[in-house]
Amino acid sequence: MASLTLASIVYLLAIREFFSTPTFSRRVVVIGLVLAAVWHVQFLRVPAGAEDDIHRYVWDGRLQRLGYNPYLVIPSDPAAQRLHTPETRSLNNPDLPSPYPPGAQMFFRAVTAIQESTFALKVAFVICELAIAFVLLDVLRYHRKGAHLVLVYAWSPLLAIEVAGSGHIDIVGALILLVSAAALGRRWRATAAVAFGLAVAVKFLPVVLLPLYWKRIRIRDAALAVAVVGLLYVPFLHHGRIPTGSVGTYVQSFRFNGPVFAMLDHVAPPQLLAGLAVLVGLVTAAWLRRVTPEGSPELFAWPMAATLLCAPAVFPWYLLWLLPFLSSPSALLMIVWTVSIFPTYIMWHRRTLGRPWGALPVWVMLLEYGCVAIAAAIIWLHRRREAGHAGTLSD
Repeated sequence: MASLTLASIVYLLAIREFFSTPTFSRRVVVIGLVLAAVWHVQFLRVPAGAEDDIHRYVWDGRLQRLGYNPYLVIPSDPAAQRLHTPETRSLNNPDLPSPYPPGAQMFFRAVTAIQESTFALKVAFVICELAIAFVLLDVLRYHRKGAHLVLVYAWSPLLAIEVAGSGHIDIVGALILLVSAAALGRRWRATAAVAFGLAVAVKFLPVVLLPLYWKRIRIRDAALAVAVVGLLYVPFLHHGRIPTGSVGTYVQSFRFNGPVFAMLDHVAPPQLLAGLAVLVGLVTAAWLRRVTPEGSPELFAWPMAATLLCAPAVFPWYLLWLLPFLSSPSALLMIVWTVSIFPTYIMWHRRTLGRPWGALPVWVMLLEYGCVAIAAAIIWLHRRREAGHAGTLSD
């Protein structure tokens, strides 16, 4: 935690320099990316934790290649014990089938077909992470922004820990969503629509961005995207029905670091609250679609952040979806959140001590969301002071 605190402070100081300086030399950008690659390699060498989600990824990919449906097979079922490997026996929530959508499942299958190991998946995730940096450089150049802003993404401590360290499928979805955003900005409408559909097929979170595509893609582009996603589900159909795995159980039972959901959990059913979280994201996207310039990168980040704030569980790696879109000062609150969420790792530390999984200590959530609230207050006061100063000058 001490190392993360130091890394977070240094990162935020770097962010201040990035946003206050119009441009850096190409040499500085290259050196910055090389440094990011170096410390990511160090995390890549660390074995995944015993209960990290990446063990489930290996299991899902293995099941598919053996001819089984990961939405139907329960890992703890005695009949499935012969299907396990040493790396899959320690997967978390073994009494539940897979919750991951078909896009993620296809990725698991593709990687495990090359090598069936957590390390192979981590390498694949790091490749996606590097691909985001190259796509982001192109996006920044297209919008005539400084190339150094790619370091806002590449230097994030969250990126190194949750991609090269633990390995999470969210980085694959973030890459595809960034491709969709880049294509949308260039009016490559079919590409934008299909990439958006594929991103939703990795995890459902970006579905709240639908209003951003309204009247920016054609009906035939949307139909093509729906068809592609539908084809991804075909291999997993069970008696003509689309399986959902343990998604319902997730909404019904999983609770972690979700303050809004926790406050309302006693007054409304979880399915309704989950729908409310999605609605909040959709409304945020619709509002931003009207008031924000189309080229603004945070246009894609704010709706997802709003939904996550109301979600039943907010694990640190969920914020990976936001990172590629945080390249402007208006996204500073979300940048602060990507580092203020680190105190939640105390729960994993407790697990290593043999303690059961439980609710986060109150001080952890106060620290996490309190930092975001304080940052919001500082930004508001700063903008109010600037507005007052501008008014004085005009008088």
